[in-house]
Amino acid sequence: MTTDRLRVDDCVEIKSREEILASLDANGCLDGLPFMPEMLRFCGTRLRVSAVAHKTCDTVWQTGGRRIKSTVHLGEARCDGSAHGGCQAACLLFWKTAWIKRAADTTDAGTSGQSLAGTGDSELSRTVFAPDSTQERPIYVCQATRLHAFTQPLAWWDIRQYWADYRSGNANLRKAVSVLTLAFLFHLRKLPFGYRLNCWIYDRAHRMLRGTRDPYRDGRIPLGQPTPDERQNLTAGEWVEVKSHDAILETITTNRRNRGLSFDPEMVRFCGGRFRVAGRVTRIINERTGEPMQFSNPCIILDKVACHAEYSHRRLLCPRRITPYWREIWLTRVGGLTQSAPRQPDDAANAAAQRGVGR
Repeated sequence: MTTDRLRVDDCVEIKSREEILASLDANGCLDGLPFMPEMLRFCGTRLRVSAVAHKTCDTVWQTGGRRIKSTVHLGEARCDGSAHGGCQAACLLFWKTAWIKRAADTTDAGTSGQSLAGTGDSELSRTVFAPDSTQERPIYVCQATRLHAFTQPLAWWDIRQYWADYRSGNANLRKAVSVLTLAFLFHLRKLPFGYRLNCWIYDRAHRMLRGTRDPYRDGRIPLGQPTPDERQNLTAGEWVEVKSHDAILETITTNRRNRGLSFDPEMVRFCGGRFRVAGRVTRIINERTGEPMQFSNPCIILDKVACHAEYSHRRLLCPRRITPYWREIWLTRVGGLTQSAPRQPDDAANAAAQRGVGR
């Protein structure tokens, strides 16, 4: 099966544990892509293609986009970090098309099915550690740390990637055109003349295409000055409302940071929306070194909130749907809500109506 034959919403069945393990090399990889123990629990289940992963973004060396072959993302199948020291990054998993097959029965597609947690192969478990890893200083290997091994450079100006986004269903025509148009207008700011005029043009175009203001607004706190902190002790399952963009600007520096954590333009679309807390993040794997990192200031992740790659320089429309981290000061606890009573921000609602993959 190739990615040319798969589109968003196609129903597939993940092959059996034995079939997949037989496809792996001595390092637990296929074409350089690791099959991790956390993925075993999805074996034998049916999921829908949420994105054709013909490209991704380089989170290791920040070089921009990367090209991938014969790979997809399935539903919201994310890594739970159970085999990687309890990493809480919740990365969306990459699946080689050799590990899946078209589902004959699409009933209940999108569920995780029967859990196979705990049935990991000992050899597969061994591959999560780098050769120089020790018990005292573990160094992990995962899909994120191996990104350059299973991808190739992708130039941002290669127009074929955007055609692939449209053809695969990753983004509809309206979304692709609006994203590329705004990106072009944004880069007019770099011209040696007409900066203020170009900023005005971008803001007006953004209001027309998205119905909201320019998301590239600097924080109000000068560099070098401390940023405010607020601890609400939010826990998984609670409902919160993301504060307005103006309110968040009061808590971040002119380079859009609060105690080292960036408030990215991709996060602005969620301002004013209400979401369920998915969890607190205190521990992740450093994607460059493979070493565990402990956060001194815990962050919050929100359910069904992820990057849409509509403003990401050199990696537009990346389908990886990375989960952003939130400071508690950017959120307000909301009591008395049920699962059926969330409120989405206007921009997120507009984006949902445009179809594209929800990132």
